[in-house]
Amino acid sequence: MRLKFAGLAAALFLAACKTTAPAIDMASPVQTPAPYAPRFDAAIAAFEAADAAAMPPKCATLFVGSSTVRFWDTLKADFPTRTVINRGFGGSTVWEIDAYFARVVAPYHPKAIVFYAGDNDLSDTPAREGVPAHVGRSPDTVYADFAHFMALKDKALGTTPVWFISVKPSKLRWDIQDKMTAVNTRVKALAEARDDLTYIDIVPVMLKSDGTPKDIFREDRLHMTPEGYQLWAPIVNASLDAGQKAKAPGC
Repeated sequence: MRLKFAGLAAALFLAACKTTAPAIDMASPVQTPAPYAPRFDAAIAAFEAADAAAMPPKCATLFVGSSTVRFWDTLKADFPTRTVINRGFGGSTVWEIDAYFARVVAPYHPKAIVFYAGDNDLSDTPAREGVPAHVGRSPDTVYADFAHFMALKDKALGTTPVWFISVKPSKLRWDIQDKMTAVNTRVKALAEARDDLTYIDIVPVMLKSDGTPKDIFREDRLHMTPEGYQLWAPIVNASLDAGQKAKAPGC
């Protein structure tokens, strides 16, 4: 009996001393080198100056994201029944939108948030004047960064619904389309599990019958022409019209 007790005590002691690696929380942001996020400070300051001159109304539809949102010049015409706010900036990544959340999302108390970003995250970008090189992130990291966006939204804006436009195919980045599909698949699954998130799939309408991107891109083969946005608008409008179970507080 004493031998059994001694053996049990030893086992418990070893278990207590054993070091267990902490589980990785995929909803947590993956840190980016400090010099990377501030590159859009001027763009964000310009938004704040415009707000100081004329603050957009609360309970509008906020479009936030990368240059794909920024270059949506026909946004108001494409959504005539909605009050829209465009807060797309540069070649931003999901992580950078997270970093500026308190300045480009939270102040507007929107009725709906339409989010587009992700393709910049996955792609390698060479350094240029004033901008350091960016090494493409993994699909898991990009998904984790978007999950963190949702966590920031929950904390600041509660049940305000979000619409995620799928990471788009393009001629320039066709070689990493598998990574884009991986991000889209994970976000779609997240949307199916939440009442405040809708996944909008714009990929099929952007592809030819042979499965390659349509001729709807500018010379850079990345940013869309007006014809590309004409394909997107009715799909996004229909999804917004369908609504979500979750509603923005106060709207």
